[in-house]
Amino acid sequence: MKAFTVSFLFLLCTQAHAQPLRSLKTVPVPKPAGLENYVRDNSALIALGKALFWDMQAGSDGVTACASCHFHAGADHRAQNQLTDPLRPFPPNLVLDMVYFPFRWLSNPEDRGSTVLRDLSMRVGSMGLYRRKFLGIEPGQAAELGEELQDRPEFTVNGLHLRRVTQRNSPSVINSVFFVSQFWDGRANRVFNGFTPSGNTIDAPGAWATTSAGLERRPVRLDPASLASQAVGPIMDHLEMSYEGRTWPQLARKLFSLRPLALQTVAAGDSVLGALVHSSGRGLREGYLDLVQRAFLPAYWEWPQTLDGGFTQAESNFSLFWGLALHAYQSTLVSGDSPFDRFQEGDTSALTPDQQEGMRFFQTTGRCTTCHGGPEFSAASFTAGAGRNNRAFTRTGVRPVEEDPGLANGNFKSSGLRNIELTGPYFHNGGQATLEQVIAFYERGGDFGANNGAIRSFRATPAQRAALVAFLKSLTDDRVRYDRAPFDHPELCVPTGHIETAIAVAPYPNSARERWAAIPAAGAQGHLSPLGTFEDLINGSNASGRAHSMMEACTAPLP
Repeated sequence: MKAFTVSFLFLLCTQAHAQPLRSLKTVPVPKPAGLENYVRDNSALIALGKALFWDMQAGSDGVTACASCHFHAGADHRAQNQLTDPLRPFPPNLVLDMVYFPFRWLSNPEDRGSTVLRDLSMRVGSMGLYRRKFLGIEPGQAAELGEELQDRPEFTVNGLHLRRVTQRNSPSVINSVFFVSQFWDGRANRVFNGFTPSGNTIDAPGAWATTSAGLERRPVRLDPASLASQAVGPIMDHLEMSYEGRTWPQLARKLFSLRPLALQTVAAGDSVLGALVHSSGRGLREGYLDLVQRAFLPAYWEWPQTLDGGFTQAESNFSLFWGLALHAYQSTLVSGDSPFDRFQEGDTSALTPDQQEGMRFFQTTGRCTTCHGGPEFSAASFTAGAGRNNRAFTRTGVRPVEEDPGLANGNFKSSGLRNIELTGPYFHNGGQATLEQVIAFYERGGDFGANNGAIRSFRATPAQRAALVAFLKSLTDDRVRYDRAPFDHPELCVPTGHIETAIAVAPYPNSARERWAAIPAAGAQGHLSPLGTFEDLINGSNASGRAHSMMEACTAPLP
């Protein structure tokens, strides 16, 4: 009886700061207030957002899309040239292998005070662009004019430039609509100002709108719309998608001159874009300006004269269109039909006994719901009261604070755990390759300065660890696993590393040639084979029985 009482009181204490687990179907998708002041057709807005998100033509090099870092269960799934280290030299163009993980390797993984056998400050990010200066566009051409620039020596091999790599691991965009702020450090504000991630109107010029008195600038303030705030960041960032110096109107002018997704196959059965597919099977038959005009109120694109700088009203308002369109599309990426959700809805057979035991451990001894509770499995969500919840951003103990302070003092967003089976490597530095390594990390109470009440160690038997892994895998929605609607998508070609002795095509003689892999198009019915895991990929067991092995040849024309 005494043991039961202690356990019961322990459960009450651990749940006091946690949201109860429940199906994601119980949570309405947040919508920005006042969106109707800009948008006249939400279906057209979603179609525009999906096209922009997957279009390789959006990047300055003409082959980099938003999806290039978010194509695999909403995250990145590449293993070569994905490393960076802002503080120290690192091996460029490395092919990741299980031997490198975890980055901090202890003689006893259960004891963070045990002998350190390896400690790497490197990070698994995502390939962005070669460093280049923006020189201009040629209407009708996806690749912009650029001038090669020198970067860190580590992004050079044999005198040839490589694509640079972001400083943090790419989080999944699936279910991100439920988070109050975006990015690991939350810098993408819940208020969208129409121009920058910050949310501050002082950073934004406002949108041009026609009125009875003529043309005027109007401030933009849409809330909650952190996905829109996030969307306007990478597309203009000179590491991720843009040459240095490109502006929004210049990007708009280029895209308005191109057929959406013209390089890429789009499935006739695409759940959003199928009705718009070009007769060739590549891209859409409508142009981007057509899609903008269908999605947005005329007041934001109808002005017949050019503005200062020679750009049209639609070109000048493109940051507004981009942000709201990507927000609308990503708001549809909700995975609330996992075995866990069905169990919560009353189907007691949806979870195996091991998974149910793992869920009990997750909620009690593991104290995981302190930071990963609620239907979103995150304290940074709206339902968890993020902003008032002191677990929304937590000092994780993944790396020393001085290496990356995150929001401040080593605090990073409590990420959601849905589909986590498919979104490795893990943490903001990508330093753990498997769920077993993640569990060992938490079992020892983190690695660096984590003994601050945020992460507390626990003890688990091998059977409990296996049950916890089994439970985490029950959070995978099969629609995500098989790229079924709404997670279906156009074809995408992604760079997968460099050929270190081969020179890229003109006009960039100092850049290394690349290897490419195809992510095949999926219609609403998805693929017959499932997505693989990061562990599969780096162990070399990803080649058969998977939706893509990262070795399929691209059909899209490449430079």
